[in-house]
Amino acid sequence: MVGSPAPAGHRRPAGDLERAGATGAGLALRPARSVPGRVDPLLLLSSFGLLTIGLVMVFSASSVQAWTETGDPLYYAKRQFVGVILGLAALFVLYRVDYRRLRRLAWPGLATAVVLLIAVLFLGREIAGAKRWIPLGGWNLQPSEVTKLALAVFLAHWLDWRRPEIGSFWRGYLPPLLITGVLFGLVMLEPDLGTGLTLGALTAVMLFAAGANGFHLGLTGLAAVPAIFVLIKVEPYRWRRIIGFLDPWADPLGTGFQTIQSLLAVGSGGLFGSGLGQSRQKYFYLPEQHTDFIFGIVGEELGFLGASLVVILFFLYCWRGLRAALRAPDFFGTMLAAGLTGLVGVQAFLNIGVVTGLLPVTGITLPFLSYGSSSLVTTLAATGVLLNIARQGGDTS
Repeated sequence: MVGSPAPAGHRRPAGDLERAGATGAGLALRPARSVPGRVDPLLLLSSFGLLTIGLVMVFSASSVQAWTETGDPLYYAKRQFVGVILGLAALFVLYRVDYRRLRRLAWPGLATAVVLLIAVLFLGREIAGAKRWIPLGGWNLQPSEVTKLALAVFLAHWLDWRRPEIGSFWRGYLPPLLITGVLFGLVMLEPDLGTGLTLGALTAVMLFAAGANGFHLGLTGLAAVPAIFVLIKVEPYRWRRIIGFLDPWADPLGTGFQTIQSLLAVGSGGLFGSGLGQSRQKYFYLPEQHTDFIFGIVGEELGFLGASLVVILFFLYCWRGLRAALRAPDFFGTMLAAGLTGLVGVQAFLNIGVVTGLLPVTGITLPFLSYGSSSLVTTLAATGVLLNIARQGGDTS
């Protein structure tokens, strides 16, 4: 009978996405239930393609700095390889374990993130005036990376739990904003505006996907603009970044140096690049060449074609991630897949925008490619969850 609930344990074959009644500008997605399938080959291909390019480029981009600092050109590459192993282990576990079990970690995970964000303020290792890493026996844990995953799981749980009330400002919309606000505040104490903006974007993506009221979303966006302006204006170095972005050639050796060197790296690659390992900018011209600005080295050594391949792989990853969200067996899976896909996509967009001079410097790393074990492990963990949801969502052809 039309409208009757399916028998317990039964799943409808995969079909088109059902759309809920509109409460606003959000998608208000209802996942179409489907029979569990196999691993999504395109999501897996894009993930391992980016991972492989990243590992190779970390070695190439960091070799000169590693040799200068430690006498071992493989120093950063070897540490990144350890991150790959740990990340793949996390991916495998989260692919095999039913993603619905993550519900149980929604509140404990959020609490853990808060504790770590507080701990880093007292125990953190200070680099360039920021405390973002907790030293752990030769390795550094970055709590903000854990926070991204914890927030995605919590919001997926909350939006599923409060789904009937998502159109209500006080009961459905405001609470997740307050939670994000607390995390944003703690991150800003490090300080780390880039991660704070990422958390805000993650929340916006998930609220939109859940079908939040369009007026509420618009009002939040309008309120965020002056708040971000104030945060930038009160810190001189942030304001200098904006000035350097607007007119880098006004101070080519100061505020505009990073942007100019990044553009030189990308532009000098031409169509085919200078060749793997042949970058000139990595010889201490381009700052953060193996972390925030690794895409610049990709453009220089692999050229327009290599850089385009990276962008295409990110598009492929996001397409398959959103497809997994649309085909997820339940609303929790839909929200979780949408959030994790948005997390990777937003960071990739912001990072590449900075490197190509389209956005001011934010300090956001490029998922899969930038050096850093914390970021790599959390990205691969998120990918494991996406693969899990895609498999349980049915046909992955």
